[in-house]
Amino acid sequence: IPSNPVCIPHPTFLVIATVAMELPCSSPVHPRPPSSHGVLPSPAAACASGGGRKRGVSFSRSPEVEGEGRTLHKESSRELSQILRAEAAVAAMERKAVTATSTRRLWPKAMLGALDDAIADNRWESALQIFKLLQKQQWYHPKSRTFARLMMMLGKCGQPMHANSLFQIMLSEGLRPTLDVYTSLVGAYGHNGLWDEAFHAIDQMRSISNCKPDIYTYTILIDCCCKMHRFDLIDRALTEMRHLGIKCTIVTYNTIIDGFGKATMLEKMESSLADMLECDGCLPDTCTLNSIIWAYGNCGQVDKMERWYNEFQHMGIEPDVKTFNILIRSYGKAGMHRKMSLVMDFMKKRFFSPTMVTFNLMIDCFGAVGNIEKMEEVFRLMKFQGIKPNSVTYCSLVSAYSKSRLLMKIPTILRQIENSDVVLDAPFFNCIISAYAQAGEVEMMEEMFSLMGENKCKPDKTTFATMIQAYNGVGMLDAAQELEIEMLKLNRRILGPT
Repeated sequence: IPSNPVCIPHPTFLVIATVAMELPCSSPVHPRPPSSHGVLPSPAAACASGGGRKRGVSFSRSPEVEGEGRTLHKESSRELSQILRAEAAVAAMERKAVTATSTRRLWPKAMLGALDDAIADNRWESALQIFKLLQKQQWYHPKSRTFARLMMMLGKCGQPMHANSLFQIMLSEGLRPTLDVYTSLVGAYGHNGLWDEAFHAIDQMRSISNCKPDIYTYTILIDCCCKMHRFDLIDRALTEMRHLGIKCTIVTYNTIIDGFGKATMLEKMESSLADMLECDGCLPDTCTLNSIIWAYGNCGQVDKMERWYNEFQHMGIEPDVKTFNILIRSYGKAGMHRKMSLVMDFMKKRFFSPTMVTFNLMIDCFGAVGNIEKMEEVFRLMKFQGIKPNSVTYCSLVSAYSKSRLLMKIPTILRQIENSDVVLDAPFFNCIISAYAQAGEVEMMEEMFSLMGENKCKPDKTTFATMIQAYNGVGMLDAAQELEIEMLKLNRRILGPT
């Protein structure tokens, strides 16, 4: 998506934008063009420059400029204010859900919107709290679809028992579970490896006249089996389907083929493809093509990958952007960088626009082999085509600079991020902390750890392990011991009491 034209903001808009950047879930602010790629100061010099932060890297902002900034449309400020008000309303609703003890009437639109947002973002604790508050409202009568969405989210978040509790609440309130509710419950069990419970739920469905399991139910179950590497249960599911007269669809076959491919069970994958070709009305499609060539490319069997690509072309199955991304990834993994560039040229000739994933793959491949010049060329092309870099992009850049011992370029990366709306995550901070740790720059490592907290990003086991190793390497044993204690606390929170 092309970035907006550069304009100098009105002072009032700067105040609003500053508040937005300080909020945990602020609305996106369009980035200014990144700084030039010249010779960069060393990390130590960047730290010594002072600034707003107590210790470490300072990010200078351009001074306010009057004049042209007054031409900014009032609509922009109004839209941003609406976004900020909506986000504040959602946050307030979640706070009320946590502290509410009464059945006082609340604004329905805000509550329902907050529940939808919590489900979409997989914030299961907030979603359950808001749902509990909704149940206290006299005007609210939950539908089966709401229960199904909550159960599906809980399954993805590793909370199958909460999904079962919701199912029991639904039964206690006299609501009849629908096919979607049962399917969501099966998925919640399956995603967490509770196979006995999943098949028992299907048995319950079979005993209800208007709630028989369908192909979607079994496809969800088969997908869970593939992701959990329980391929022995796929035959059981297929046998039950045949007994009920349910035929496999293209989606079912693609799920099985993709599962075998990701598990590097290539013979089983080809056997499933043969079954698909023999089935009436189940011709392979682009998803089948992508699963097959990904599997061979991931195993380094480039010749077979290319042969299958040509076979699908003869079947009349056309590639898509994801297909080309898989080819680029496979060639990059095999060190065939010339073919990577040929794929990009082919995409251009066929009018396929490269995506963020395309550029991230190219940047990562060139950076992994130390070809910094080509990596930066692709990064510039990415921004020239109006595609915003994300956390994965910057992580690849930092990793490449670290391997090439070009740490002096990292502060420029941080300044670009500061002037953008990129949401940084734990993998990015782990990457940059590891870069300074490997170089023995403990002060900068600590600064990045502090910056991680300022960005509301929680450290994980990788963060602590990297810093502990760095402290031990320079003889800072007390600091290493303190982090080991924090790491043990983190493990207890994740695993629970033993």
